[in-house]
Amino acid sequence: MHMLKIEETKQVAKLGVLAMPSAKELSEKVDFHLRRMYEELTGEEQESFLLDVSCPRFQSGDGKAIVQQSVRGIDLFILTDVGNYNITYKMFGQTVPMSPDDHYADLKRAIGACMGKAHRLSVIMPLLYGGRQHRRSYRESLDCAVALQELNAMGVQSISTFDAHDPRVQNAIPIASFDNIMPHYQTLKALVRHVPDIIFDKEHLMVVSPDEGAMARNVFYASLLGLELGMYYKRRDYSRMVNGRNPIVAHEFLGNNVEGKDIFVYDDMIASGESMLDLARDLHQRGANRIFAACTYGLFTEGIDKFQDAIDQGYLTGVLSTNLTYRRPELLAAPWYYEVDCSKYIAYYIASLNHDISVSAMLDPVSKINALMERHRKEQAEQLSL
Repeated sequence: MHMLKIEETKQVAKLGVLAMPSAKELSEKVDFHLRRMYEELTGEEQESFLLDVSCPRFQSGDGKAIVQQSVRGIDLFILTDVGNYNITYKMFGQTVPMSPDDHYADLKRAIGACMGKAHRLSVIMPLLYGGRQHRRSYRESLDCAVALQELNAMGVQSISTFDAHDPRVQNAIPIASFDNIMPHYQTLKALVRHVPDIIFDKEHLMVVSPDEGAMARNVFYASLLGLELGMYYKRRDYSRMVNGRNPIVAHEFLGNNVEGKDIFVYDDMIASGESMLDLARDLHQRGANRIFAACTYGLFTEGIDKFQDAIDQGYLTGVLSTNLTYRRPELLAAPWYYEVDCSKYIAYYIASLNHDISVSAMLDPVSKINALMERHRKEQAEQLSL
């Protein structure tokens, strides 16, 4: 990180991290890294940067937010996970899991509870609210654009997300700060750690995009690592709608021979996982060796049983996903699941903004990935020489 630059600059204001209940686990990890970072900078033991906020509910379901400490003059960062369905509340005696709408409403309540007293207000929302409703095809709402404008109007000066489904949503707030952060380096670091024998060359590894929408993500990996790129085209039935989408009729593969090669497939999220499993099965039938499915958000909306079956049947080897949203306990316990930890990355990002340092170099992972690949090749060479 830019540790030297941070040493040469002053904080914009005293740092505070407001952890919404939905992002408690991630925020505690971010706070750990921030305290270590500032202890190294100051030579003094640091207290936690976390500020307490509670979001109680009345029995009718109405809610409110209570910020326990003063935020006056603080450079305040609010972390929230709108995808955390594991948090529940009571409404008329019934247990209700929180939806993205509920989490977004609590975020606005927390901003309102700060009463405009913070020196600067930033929101880090890894899973972007309404991100999948990012464009209008028919008479449809534009949920993500409206939410961004609403947050901006409430005084939020900086909005940061990870791997937005469509980063062009930032056009809704053209003069506001919006960062779309990609966990490319963290994903490859996790892959190398869990699969130390993987070889990054054209003869042994190929990158495959699961659809045309994920091409930019996979082009980055293929171009930087010097690998061949294939893709799947989703042929859809546009005459009907199922669960709000046109159903996929077939996956058509476009690319060179995959026989005997390891395959790396990256998408922004795995929801039900049907598409990822279909292409993994097809790649296996085409003679591919190991198949690694990677994503930023492992939602697994229909559970992990189908993925366990794919592992057992041998047409899927491992799944990589970040800790940027809630993960099922059974997923965390699965031996084929490789966690991609982004908490240190977020801590570096917050520290840079707190010192008013440009984050463009930090958001560009090319040099770090090249260094990672060099270390990986040296370690493999050392193992072969033993």
